[in-house]
Amino acid sequence: MPVHHQAQGAGDVTVHKIENMGSLGNNGYIVICPETNQAVCIDTPDQPEKMINEVQASGVNVQAILVTHGHGDHLAGYTEITGTIGAPAAIGTADAHLPPSPPQRQLNDGDTVAFGNRTIQCIGTPGHTDGSTCFLVGGFLFSGDTLFPGGPGRSRSPEALQQELNSISANLLTLPADTYVYPGHGPDNTTIGEAKRRYDVFMSKSHPSDLQGDVDWLNT
Repeated sequence: MPVHHQAQGAGDVTVHKIENMGSLGNNGYIVICPETNQAVCIDTPDQPEKMINEVQASGVNVQAILVTHGHGDHLAGYTEITGTIGAPAAIGTADAHLPPSPPQRQLNDGDTVAFGNRTIQCIGTPGHTDGSTCFLVGGFLFSGDTLFPGGPGRSRSPEALQQELNSISANLLTLPADTYVYPGHGPDNTTIGEAKRRYDVFMSKSHPSDLQGDVDWLNT
């Protein structure tokens, strides 16, 4: 069953977190404007019926399908989800060549996506992929594979890791500390404040220049 969260206060949204989509434990999200029942879906992993069924059960009107980045596990359900739900798909410009069919919109840092009375801010966070994009609405950040509770997403080279760390420090850790972070995999979420605390531990230590791959903030 999806996990439902309600953000309180101005600009509140309802978040349906759909866990364990596919063999890599991907998360899909449905973010709903409670006044209008308009929504966006975030990411299109395998086992697309989980998201499609939740959209239908919730009775929401999906305005856009946003993809955090172009890795195959986040696109495995793209064709079925976009085809069944019918809303326009969007992904970061540098990853726009990766979905199995062209997205209707390419996203850049600072772009916005409206649904109901809410607006999502697109935050460019290159590193995990060139076009990785995080999505901020109210007090919620959907971080894809850029930021996890334990560290940054897996990097493909030392240069990519440095780019990812720069994206995290400059574009994400500057958000309010109580911003709630929903990642692209796993049951655990975090906050920007906790991520910054762990990031500071990581940065207080020296690391080899060829560091890449899976990095744990506290144990690397």
